[in-house]
Amino acid sequence: MKAGEKLRVSTLRMLVAAIKQKEIDTRTELSDDDVISIIEKQMQQRYEAAEQYEAAGRNELFEKESQEALILKAYLPEKLGEDEVAEMIERIISDMGAVSMKEMGTIMASLKNEAGSKIDMKLASQMVREIISKQVS
Repeated sequence: MKAGEKLRVSTLRMLVAAIKQKEIDTRTELSDDDVISIIEKQMQQRYEAAEQYEAAGRNELFEKESQEALILKAYLPEKLGEDEVAEMIERIISDMGAVSMKEMGTIMASLKNEAGSKIDMKLASQMVREIISKQVS
């Protein structure tokens, strides 16, 4: 094993362990979306740890956590771009007819069902708010 691959191997072992643990906890076989959710969660944990290490001046650990996050990111599907998300939101809103902030939950649920893990729900939420506020005013 090459020295550069040790970090990748340990990161992937940690990921497999997290996936197996989730399967044991739920006593079911995980779907692709479930696995993607686990990868995203693990990646987010690495980014948060890296931020804390950077703030504490622990550059070696910061680098390690950042590299682990990048390794995990490589296994995630490509997220939809802002334009594609905006088109989906516009289409869902036009299908629903008149829309207010009360229907935001319904719109978000439709987005989640349609795009699954290919969409950044945080970005989508901001975009839905903007689009609804433009239509209301």
